[in-house]
Amino acid sequence: MPDPDVTPKKRSRPLNRWGTGTLSVLQVTLLAVVLIALNYLSFDNFWRVDLSRGADYTLSSATTRYLASDAIQSRETPVKWIMAFRRSSPFYERVRALSEEYARLSKGKIKFEFVDPMRSPNRMQEVTAGYDIRLVRDLIIIDARTDDSAATTEDANKVRSFNPNIKIATAEEFSVFATADGVRKTVGFQGEDVLTQRLVESIEGKPRVMALLADKSRMPDTGGDSPRKSLEQLLRFQNIHLEEIRMAGLEKIPENVSGIVLAAPAYDLTDDEITVLKNYWSRPRAAILVLIDGGRIPPNLRAFLRANGVTARNDRLVSRVKNKLVTSASGYFTAGVNFTRDLAGQTTEFGGATSSLDVREGDEDLLNRKITPLGLIKALPEFWGETAFGEGGESFDEKQDNPPPLHIAASVIRGAASDDRFAADTSRMVIISNTDFLENRHHRAENLDFLSSSANWLIGREALAGIGPRSLGTYKLPVLDAQVSFINRVNLFFLPAFLILIGGFIWSSRRA
Repeated sequence: MPDPDVTPKKRSRPLNRWGTGTLSVLQVTLLAVVLIALNYLSFDNFWRVDLSRGADYTLSSATTRYLASDAIQSRETPVKWIMAFRRSSPFYERVRALSEEYARLSKGKIKFEFVDPMRSPNRMQEVTAGYDIRLVRDLIIIDARTDDSAATTEDANKVRSFNPNIKIATAEEFSVFATADGVRKTVGFQGEDVLTQRLVESIEGKPRVMALLADKSRMPDTGGDSPRKSLEQLLRFQNIHLEEIRMAGLEKIPENVSGIVLAAPAYDLTDDEITVLKNYWSRPRAAILVLIDGGRIPPNLRAFLRANGVTARNDRLVSRVKNKLVTSASGYFTAGVNFTRDLAGQTTEFGGATSSLDVREGDEDLLNRKITPLGLIKALPEFWGETAFGEGGESFDEKQDNPPPLHIAASVIRGAASDDRFAADTSRMVIISNTDFLENRHHRAENLDFLSSSANWLIGREALAGIGPRSLGTYKLPVLDAQVSFINRVNLFFLPAFLILIGGFIWSSRRA
């Protein structure tokens, strides 16, 4: 007879191994589907973050704006971007990261391909054969051809040259070199400068030409560090070739010239030459860049600028701080023209001699003639235009000197700038009252960006205006002999001893 105090045990349900296994397989399958879907979606939709201290892998605003412009986005044929680099190359990581960023921001208009010459020799042979490259080194090929034209051509002298829409950038071009104690060393990296330059060159096919009026300008080529060389290099990075022409005997400015440059004008223009300049200025899409050397400007050219709303004064911008004379002019960028929007509000300094400009903004007579002058860089309020500079005891004299507000740079637009239908046909001029800022010792990044943006704005290439790329420098870490000895002792003795101690402790605990 069963004991009433004992509770009968329930029978355990048999284990359904088939159901458990099916559920496990289903869970694993769903997890795999989710992971595959996430990977598929993140391939084209992702957020890239540059965590480097100086944002070294982030493209500048000028490059980003150019990649979003019609020059890139309106292309039907994507640009081929082939990076043939060894993984052991010193700049491999940086160049590849930048190249991938160009392709990403182009939204499919740049097709990036990486080829390792050591690991993919067959593909490398196809590339060298396709572009007729004899010597293979670490390089980038940018191919912006829109048709089936040949990659290379040969002239009557059997000299081969690349198609104008194909450009090559070698690893050596990314380096900034300096010579110290007779030894040439790499001191910086200018990858974005070179890559953007080559991209613009390949798309445009040939450089724009700006003509330097050589017989009126006084900017001699006195070596690699001269202002003339700085100007040429700066324009070259914008795919602009500076070509000398002479005004004497010239009937008109050549049609192939995108703009003219008067750098440190020292010799006046004759009446006939002024007529040629005025005829050029009256043409649609004329572009004039004037760099004044410390207020020294010939009378006829001064009158031409005054007639267009900008008066270049024969003075020197100075200030006094704690009874000390300050001769390097300081100012800030205005938001007058769209190409200065990235710099607007930022202060800067111009070393050397700077004169003042009087800009007649809002003048009714000028507006009736469809001439719009605008100040681009305004001097700080404490600066005045000293007309007796160098005589000693400089102080502001309200009867002789020029009071603030004063400008260091200005622009002039001739035409219907406010009407989008005709804005592209306006004539443009930029006047800067300083040339010393082009010397290496007076270089400031914001001033060079301003000049680059001015040149691009003048020739109608607004997409490249803005803050340009920054060259990355190399740094030397000084380590004393005692510190080297300590590091060696840590690596050779203390670290191995520490690992042995941990190993012994684990082994002892397991035995116990």
